[in-house]
This record gives sequence, structure tokens and C-alpha cells, in this order.
Amino acid sequence: MAVVFANKDNFQETVAEGTVILDFYADWCAPCRMIGPVLEQIAEENSDIKVVKVDVDNNSELANQFGVRGIPALFVLKNGKTVAQRAGFMPKAALVDWVRSS
Repeated sequence: MAVVFANKDNFQETVAEGTVILDFYADWCAPCRMIGPVLEQIAEENSDIKVVKVDVDNNSELANQFGVRGIPALFVLKNGKTVAQRAGFMPKAALVDWVRSS
């Protein structure tokens, strides 16, 4: 599955079902650019994990709703509910393990 980009208009329906890695990012953020390809690989290799990205510069309301203070901010959502969160880069294997154990 490809990475999905969300905004305030499609956010709720995008994260409502299944296991989601929610990534709050910005184009100017170096660690965000580092984790981007990792998230794309996870989306392609794991059909049971949806990767949803939200640009904080264009969606500050959503970032505030989730209490984002630093980026990349990663959240695991299961059926629309946040079950885990952390900030910063993670290698692919560690990220997948974190999502599956959350």
C-alpha cells in the first residue's frame, strides 16, 4: 500500500480502521526526510500497516490536537485510537517491531 497523505478534511476517515503509523512531518525537517523512505518501505512491505503522513506546516490544527512538539512525531493508531507515540528517527526493523508490539 502506498503512503497516504492526510489533512483536516480526510483525516478521520483515513485513520479510522486498522493499524496506522501516523507521521507528523515537514519538508524542511532533516530527520523527517530520513524517515520518509523508511515509512515508504514499511507501507509497501506490510499490507496490514497503513502509513499516513500529515504536513505540520499545512495542518497545524491536527498537530496541536495530537500535542506535537517536535518532528518527526510518530503515532500508532489502532482503529482510530492512539496506542503509542514517540518522536525522532527509528530504523525500519525497530519501527515495525514498535508498531506490532503497541
